[in-house]
Amino acid sequence: MIDGELSRRDQLVRAAFALVAEAGLEGLRLRRVAAEVGIDQSTLHHHVATKAALVAAVAEHAAGLLATTAPPAHLPPAAALRAHLDALADLVARRPELFTVTAELDLRARRDPSVRAVVERQEAGWRAVLTGLFTALGEADPAARTELVIAAVKGVRLVPDLAPLVLAQLGATDRTG
Repeated sequence: MIDGELSRRDQLVRAAFALVAEAGLEGLRLRRVAAEVGIDQSTLHHHVATKAALVAAVAEHAAGLLATTAPPAHLPPAAALRAHLDALADLVARRPELFTVTAELDLRARRDPSVRAVVERQEAGWRAVLTGLFTALGEADPAARTELVIAAVKGVRLVPDLAPLVLAQLGATDRTG
């Protein structure tokens, strides 16, 4: 692979991600994913064995994109939380399709153990980081504050234009100002 060039599997995952953003998981068709990458559907299976494996790979890709908003470890807790909320608001504005895909994945996770495993792993890490920040900030109930942030982020997926306002309000109420 030439530096900067995506592997065929990565191309397929990104094509599937874009298709899920456009048509939902119900609209995900392997034939269309293969065509987007310029290969035959039978060749797709050399890179991704099943549709379920492709959906799980899309979930991993989405989790990786969300991980880019992780609170910076070098900042004090209040500033790290503010940076995280700002990064999430920015990501919603720049990549609204990511939040469409994660909403689809959250729904699929209720029925699909492989997607559930990816979503639960990503959320467990997120919960641990947020709970640590809220604990360091002296919150009376850090777990409840963590769930509030997660619920707010999941809620603004439905109305992305509200993300900056909602996440700024969350920041204003958690002593990060």
